[in-house]
Amino acid sequence: MTSLANRMIGAATFDLLTYEEVEADRGATLQAFTVVLLSSLAMGIGARGFGSRGSDNLIFIAIMAILGWAAWALLTFEIGARLLPEPQTHVDVGELLRTLGFAATPGLLSVAGIIPGLTIPVFVLTAGWMLMTMIVAVRQALDYTSIARAVLVCGLGWILSVIWLFLFGLWFGLVAS
Repeated sequence: MTSLANRMIGAATFDLLTYEEVEADRGATLQAFTVVLLSSLAMGIGARGFGSRGSDNLIFIAIMAILGWAAWALLTFEIGARLLPEPQTHVDVGELLRTLGFAATPGLLSVAGIIPGLTIPVFVLTAGWMLMTMIVAVRQALDYTSIARAVLVCGLGWILSVIWLFLFGLWFGLVAS
């Protein structure tokens, strides 16, 4: 079994064998969730560079990051495996969640957003990097032959999850006030 750190490095560097390995390893599910959790916490910490203070905001942002990832991952599964599969696409939810979990590795760098003046560039860089790793993860997990289909699936999933997060945020704001 490959170490968590080696898998994270492989995922962040677009190593196709790493994605195939975690897709096949049912024991990597906890590792993948750990990556998502750490990445979400890093985003919560880094978001303090936007001026949010206090542990409540950190926890809220981390929870929203986890919920956003989960919504996006499940939408990606539905779109990629059910609506737009290729003939060779055979995947279960666990396989896709493991690959997408490790694809969240670049999000760990968002912790550097806590440095004043670097918040926006760090978040833009990590978001772009994560999108690219997630496209690779989707391509590998769904056994797509083209990267274009993976881009389409990820884009549609991202748009729908942003809408969901926005609506959830509106609802939460109404309930909290």
